[in-house]
Amino acid sequence: MSSTILIVDDEISGLHTLESILDGQGYQIVMAQSGPEALEKTRALLPDVILLDVMMPGMDGFEVCRSIRNDPLLAEIPIIMLTALDDRKSLLIGLESGADDYITKPYDRYELRARLLGITRLNRYRKLLNERANLEEAHNKLLSAYDATIEGWSHAMDLRDKETEGHTLRVTELSEKLGRIMGIDEEELVYMRRGALLHDIGKLGVPDSILLKPDKLTDEEWIIMHQHPKYAYDMIQPIEYLRPALDIPFCHHEKWDGGGYPRGLQGNDIPLSARIFAIIDVWDALTSDRPYRPAWDRAKVMEYIKQQSGRHFDPYVVEQFIKMMEFES
Repeated sequence: MSSTILIVDDEISGLHTLESILDGQGYQIVMAQSGPEALEKTRALLPDVILLDVMMPGMDGFEVCRSIRNDPLLAEIPIIMLTALDDRKSLLIGLESGADDYITKPYDRYELRARLLGITRLNRYRKLLNERANLEEAHNKLLSAYDATIEGWSHAMDLRDKETEGHTLRVTELSEKLGRIMGIDEEELVYMRRGALLHDIGKLGVPDSILLKPDKLTDEEWIIMHQHPKYAYDMIQPIEYLRPALDIPFCHHEKWDGGGYPRGLQGNDIPLSARIFAIIDVWDALTSDRPYRPAWDRAKVMEYIKQQSGRHFDPYVVEQFIKMMEFES
């Protein structure tokens, strides 16, 4: 895309001189012969650069420059001042008025072209940076909306199963903390957090008669309950931005010794985020009151987790979990 250059000079000969110098350089040339006309065209066109003559009747170039700099919508447009006055006072006034550069008449065509090329290139880079910043801001807002939606889903699931109300947020925050201690990078922690928030989303596929049953489940009902990680996979996998968060919803019931479900994964075949979450999930469940049992005390739960090291849980993750909890206590 070509740059638009607004040339402002009250003398037609001055306009034509600059037009001839810039002819063939790929610029779109627009002209104005007074200060008010220059301001009008600047607001209408938002040119990439303004070549602004100083000595104009009525409203001189200094006034035009100050007016542009005082308008938030126009203030970033580069301005090169043009004048036959070759004195330091004019140069200083021009720069104080907000000019970016200053060229005296008669023009050296190569110098003018070089100055203009440099300033249009810088302006183009500035616009690209602004566009990138705007794009990043929009992207961050979109991600925030995504995460707010995910938290809403997780809260809805907690409300459905009142036994575990507040469980999701607790295990999410603690899993994220342990993951950071274990050196998981920030990008992966974002996916880990989303996966933790959605760890039980598959239970939406489990009938209330099973999920909320106060009595012991039958063997047939357990078969259905054990399908909830697979339901989570079926729900999340088609959603591209959530796909990297699948490890916890799909794998948090796998066990280090291969005795878990739904796929019977073993050892390091289980994703690390799921191995971390498995410990946190059990910790929170056992330290919370349930209708069928009171909460265990922390020491009893910690002893149980140690006993399950190498069986249910990754031994190294157990070590890191114990260190984290001892530091907190």
